[in-house]
Amino acid sequence: MANFDEMVMLFAIGNIEEHERAMNVRQTRKKEIISDPFDTSDRLFIKNCRLTKDLVKYLIELLRPYIVSKSRLSAIDLNTKILVTFNFLATGSYQSPTGNSKFIVLSQPSVSRCISEVVEALNRPEIFDKWVKFPSNLNELTEIRNGFYRETGFPGVIGCIDCTHVAIVPPSNNFNFNENPEYIYVNREGYHSINVQLICDSKLRVLNVNALFPGSKHDTHIWNNSSVLPVMQELHRRNHHNFYLLGDSGYPLRPWLLTPITNPTTNPEKYYNQKQMSTRSLIERCNGVLKMRFRCLLKDRTLHYKPEKASSIINACIVLHNMCITNNVPLDEHDIPEYDNLGMMENREILEDNNRNLDLSLGRQHREKNCNILISKTCINFINNIYYTSYPK
Repeated sequence: MANFDEMVMLFAIGNIEEHERAMNVRQTRKKEIISDPFDTSDRLFIKNCRLTKDLVKYLIELLRPYIVSKSRLSAIDLNTKILVTFNFLATGSYQSPTGNSKFIVLSQPSVSRCISEVVEALNRPEIFDKWVKFPSNLNELTEIRNGFYRETGFPGVIGCIDCTHVAIVPPSNNFNFNENPEYIYVNREGYHSINVQLICDSKLRVLNVNALFPGSKHDTHIWNNSSVLPVMQELHRRNHHNFYLLGDSGYPLRPWLLTPITNPTTNPEKYYNQKQMSTRSLIERCNGVLKMRFRCLLKDRTLHYKPEKASSIINACIVLHNMCITNNVPLDEHDIPEYDNLGMMENREILEDNNRNLDLSLGRQHREKNCNILISKTCINFINNIYYTSYPK
């Protein structure tokens, strides 16, 4: 009997010790920050957040008015909310891996709330519109056009346009007739996504983003509903004909949107295509840098959120991407983008009746003019090279 009583006592003591260990773990998860992230090396900090320490400190002050401050001792402070969110956007790891990493210790529900608050703040018009802005006057247009010309030698370009897919989990409509049905989000490659339109400048800054359309929607449908289209139309209506966007063959050729020439036969046409495609590759680089910097946008990470929330996360990443470009934040050498499986899908050429579409006819005239400008510039450079080689100073 004594042996039995001793066994019961030992079992009870074991339970008490296990309970105390569990309580200690809970308290640690609630309150412990293993180390101050700002005390880590600059390289490790950028790896975890994709932003420099100074830029994160700037963002903490920028977002402070829009994020609820802690109201009790156990609440999460502003710095932690922002750092946890940036770590999620940077790594693409879902909430538990992010919250339990050695960077900052938080429970999964807490991380989810942090992401919601910070992403919502970055989508505030007073922040988003400052950092993602299509040029609104001739001075801004001319500055961007000059940047493209210095970078690529292609005249008149103020932006490169394309779409990229960001994978999401299949949405559940729950019989809400205000939402798109689930199948609308299935793209041509068979997975659920948001089809995101991007327009970038020569420095890879995103000038315009539209992350509102399901994966099944064609790029041209998104472009036809874009806020930039009427801006470009109005520019040309006012006879500002030397401003263009560059797109692939899936976009309609217009005076304000130049596409490649199908089956080029002459040397000027072939050279135009070469320059058009090399200049247009900037949008592929932009997409690559964006997704490798903020890996939550990669296909294999898949955003586990409703489409509306996923769109807000995409917008938040665009804001941070532009901040990185403006502040020359370095991209880790291991994050140099490779263009495999980055969500850009090749579009088929749009066939239109030239006789019934005045804009298409004018677009061909502008494209031909650029062919002649490019080939003339090449000839002049060729002659100059011969001259300076034959008659050095």
